[in-house]
Amino acid sequence: MSGDTLFRGPSDLHTHSRVSDGTESPSRLVREAAAAGLGVVALTDHDSTAGWHEAAGEAQKQNITFLPGMEFSTRYGYKSVHLLAYLFDPLSAELVAETARIRESRLKRAESIVRRIGVDYALDWDDVLAQTTPGATVGRPHIADALVARGHVPTRSEAFTGILHPRNGYYLPHYAPDPLLAVTLVRRAGGVPVIAHPATRGRDAMIDEQHLAKLVDAGLFGLEIDHRENTDDGKVRLRELAKKFGLVLTGSSDYHGAGKPNRLGENTTTDAVVQAIIAEGTGSQPVYPPEL
Repeated sequence: MSGDTLFRGPSDLHTHSRVSDGTESPSRLVREAAAAGLGVVALTDHDSTAGWHEAAGEAQKQNITFLPGMEFSTRYGYKSVHLLAYLFDPLSAELVAETARIRESRLKRAESIVRRIGVDYALDWDDVLAQTTPGATVGRPHIADALVARGHVPTRSEAFTGILHPRNGYYLPHYAPDPLLAVTLVRRAGGVPVIAHPATRGRDAMIDEQHLAKLVDAGLFGLEIDHRENTDDGKVRLRELAKKFGLVLTGSSDYHGAGKPNRLGENTTTDAVVQAIIAEGTGSQPVYPPEL
């Protein structure tokens, strides 16, 4: 594939399927991406690559480019930091082991949260399992969906601002590695790391510049700037940091189907940046349309 290839449409590099906390199958998500006019879609389920094969097959049928990815859960102090990883080797032993540890911790955390909620509301683990698919990365969004199904709240979003909000006492953390380890593992697996929505709480709540410098030294490639939850002042700071450290800037929807209001293609990444990511990745390959 030539480095100067132009894609069939815009690129959305952050989406989720039912493999994690989206509401659509990988194949349906890709069909929706094609219907939205996208030329490139990345599937970035939380801590899982289980949807890659299905999404890639559907991308071939829909004549759009599929970019294999994942959203890697990490934690820096008390801050949750999500790392988008592209084009890594899904069979990397150390990466597989680390993401399995995260998924197991997510599962145990979810079970504990449900037990806590069950003291005050009619909710049990079977309610949550009814909102998942086999092999899915189970998390709080599935609990939220179970609360909706039980009639305790009208929407997933209201579950998060209400019952599942930390102030209500049901919240528990799950294991997540430091982002420095995550960047290192992704790079060792031939992947390309980009920090997801780094400025959702504004510039003052972002990861500090000193630690960001360590991530850059370890191989951080970019920052996701165009995301509906990044604040305006945060975006200004992200541009400053990207310029200082030579990082690319991406834009994405963070689509979850009916799970969030985010729409496919509402934010996109330039062709030049997508090509730079593809050129950098060595662990796996994009899946291009037959006619491209």
